[in-house]
Amino acid sequence: MDALLLSRIQFGFVISFHILFPAFTIGLASWLMFLEGCWLRTREQAWMDLYRFWVKVFAISFGMGVVSGIVMSFQFGTNWAMLSERAGSILGPLLSYEVLTAFFLEAGFLGVMLFGQKKVAPAVHFFCTCMVALGTLISTFWIIAAISWMHTPQGHEVVNGIFVPADWRAVIFNPSMPYRLAHMVLAAFITTCFVIGGVGAWHLRRSTYPALAGRMLKLAVAFGAIAVPLQVLVGDQHGLNTLKHQPVKVAAMEAHWEQGPPGEGVPLILFAVPRQAEARNDYEIAVPRLGSLILTHTLDGEIKPLAAVPAGDRPPVAPVFYAFRVMVGLGMLMLLLVLASAFAWWRGRLVGSPLLLNAWRLLSPAGFIALLAGWWVTEIGRQPWVVYGLMRTSEAVSPNLVAPQVAASIAGYASVYAVVFGAGIWYLYRLLKKGPQPHEAPPEPEGGLKTPARPLSAAGEADIEEGGAQ
Repeated sequence: MDALLLSRIQFGFVISFHILFPAFTIGLASWLMFLEGCWLRTREQAWMDLYRFWVKVFAISFGMGVVSGIVMSFQFGTNWAMLSERAGSILGPLLSYEVLTAFFLEAGFLGVMLFGQKKVAPAVHFFCTCMVALGTLISTFWIIAAISWMHTPQGHEVVNGIFVPADWRAVIFNPSMPYRLAHMVLAAFITTCFVIGGVGAWHLRRSTYPALAGRMLKLAVAFGAIAVPLQVLVGDQHGLNTLKHQPVKVAAMEAHWEQGPPGEGVPLILFAVPRQAEARNDYEIAVPRLGSLILTHTLDGEIKPLAAVPAGDRPPVAPVFYAFRVMVGLGMLMLLLVLASAFAWWRGRLVGSPLLLNAWRLLSPAGFIALLAGWWVTEIGRQPWVVYGLMRTSEAVSPNLVAPQVAASIAGYASVYAVVFGAGIWYLYRLLKKGPQPHEAPPEPEGGLKTPARPLSAAGEADIEEGGAQ
């Protein structure tokens, strides 16, 4: 293992860990906005009970996401200095826009959202919740714009080996950006949806807080029945876009090594053991022509095989092949579950079905696993390029970087993450297991909500008069 491979492993470890928390908070912020909006409209205490429960989960997840994101950004200077030098004129501003337009927005309203519910009017607090939710989506927009440019670069010029922006609109709205953005946002929403549904199913099985748990599960089913089929359609369009701009990645996803006879089409490989050194598959189980139907929407369509490019330009096939099938397989299971749950709800049998409740509990982490699998397909499938077709990953690593240094930093990251984030995840698990406890509606203060104007105003008038007499 040289410094390049170790740097890739380190970045993959850190970003894989980091992406889980922002994706969860993207969905949670919108979920909280929905809950508080329903409470404002109906004044039903159950909505506020759910809000108070999930806002605690959001606060912890948001904090861990921020910390892991800060750690991740250090690597651009330590491990990937050549990428920063050559592509910094494009990536730097995009990441700065994310801080200026999204992170500041989230940070500005987050404190009021978490701690100011008794200090401001309900409408003002709801506005703060909406701004935090909007901030998470704006943050996603800029991060996806930067990542997508590295996959489908355009709108730039190369001057003395440096990528210089020529058209910012083309840089931001590059060919894969709209598809990747929609796919990522829906993935974040679905991830959160299945956690909410799984927590609701857990408490229904334990008969704790059945009213609140049943409401969570039904809302998860309602949203999932819309979002999961929509994700299937968006994923199909994203796949067609990838086939157009990164055909070798699609060939790796399908372990498609050689072009078959004309008119035979491309089979859909259900299972195989890809052998990259021999450029073949072992133990292959395939359905004829189905791959062509899915990938090109025709029965005899062809895709570019891996043999069409030199071996040095092919991505690692096995991890891309397996990760893609994990993502798609979990997506199909989630689709079947939400459709079956919607049907059971229509028949009035949802909350009383042990099979469906256990299925929701089992698939509650499915969104996280599918999200990671999809991310690995996207990033590993881009190899050996860091800026697709223009700059290789081997050209992006910092010069004079030695393997023992990177190995030591990986060990340090892993140790700290195991302690700090292990404790955070354990606390989240305990919080979710405890469940959404009902609360009595807080009494409205006389004269409306107000904040003391000076320290002495917190004391009673009698105390002030007594102190003045003394």
